[in-house]
Amino acid sequence: QVHLVESGGGMVQAGGSLRLSCAASGRTFSKNDMGWFRQAPGKEREFVATMSWNGNTYYTSSVKGRFIISRDNAKNTVYLQMNNLLPEDAANYYCAGGGRIFSSAFAVQGSDYVYWGQGTQVTVSS
Repeated sequence: QVHLVESGGGMVQAGGSLRLSCAASGRTFSKNDMGWFRQAPGKEREFVATMSWNGNTYYTSSVKGRFIISRDNAKNTVYLQMNNLLPEDAANYYCAGGGRIFSSAFAVQGSDYVYWGQGTQVTVSS
């Protein structure tokens, strides 16, 4: 059975940093894209960042330059380093994996992924 488990969320003041982790078990994702999405109360889930199987990255414009996605295939884990957090970054953050193998296009849609974590809450106080 495949599981994705996020951790690292919490409360931080605006301008602060958090590092989210997503540990996968049950299968490896080295051939797949891994991504992060977020959903704030009353809003739709939105794409945040993705790292392709070959290490290329893509970010939504609002986090570019502040967030960094990385992955450690040996640990089957993907990370999201979030710096200079803003109140509008507050949301439940989900990691996602699986789907297309060795894809040449960035996976920015929820439908591009098969497996999802349960989410970790990020709160940013102003």
